[in-house]
Amino acid sequence: MDININVLEIQQKINKIKKQDQQVNLVAATKYASVEQMIALYHSGIKKMGESRVEVLLQKQKRFNLPVEWHFIGTLQSRKVKGMINEIDALHSLDRLSLAKEIEKFRSKPLKCFVQVNTSGEETKKGLRPSEVMSFIHELKPYAKIEVIGLMTMAPNTKDTQIIRTCFQTLKSLQQEIQQKMTWATCENLSMGMSNDYLVAIEEGATHIRLGSILLKHNE
Repeated sequence: MDININVLEIQQKINKIKKQDQQVNLVAATKYASVEQMIALYHSGIKKMGESRVEVLLQKQKRFNLPVEWHFIGTLQSRKVKGMINEIDALHSLDRLSLAKEIEKFRSKPLKCFVQVNTSGEETKKGLRPSEVMSFIHELKPYAKIEVIGLMTMAPNTKDTQIIRTCFQTLKSLQQEIQQKMTWATCENLSMGMSNDYLVAIEEGATHIRLGSILLKHNE
């Protein structure tokens, strides 16, 4: 099966370049995956599923009853928090206090959160500016239901590897600053790298990569 081959090839590439003590978690970005494909991903060893649309997440969960971690990797509107926030294990897109307040209100237990950072400066991308991250995380300290486990970013869609690398290096520097100055925020993880740039992300310290199309591609 193509999916089995794809996962095996990706894992081999990851193992070849990651540091000896670096743990890389593969989150399957399942926006375009059918439930049948998700089942194949599960049986290929992937136990983290990442959805970017609330309605689709809830629909797929009803049909997919295998034990996986559900990661929400898209933009989350505050008005949709109540109906889904207790159905996920991690959120990769925390970027504003209004969202944190809704999570605090409706979440039944602490939620693992990645703070989203716009390291590229592109207006089309969501996330905090790097200069805003420290103060934002400081403001999150009173929120008992928010567990800041890391930072997330998306690099530009470009073939210029140095531009991509710089975005990931910026995120890594922010992580190190947070760990030095805010001991209450573990911030041990970096969610960065997608199908076109995950190898660069791993080289720069990624702990979570969000892969979609590369997992589902057909092999000739």
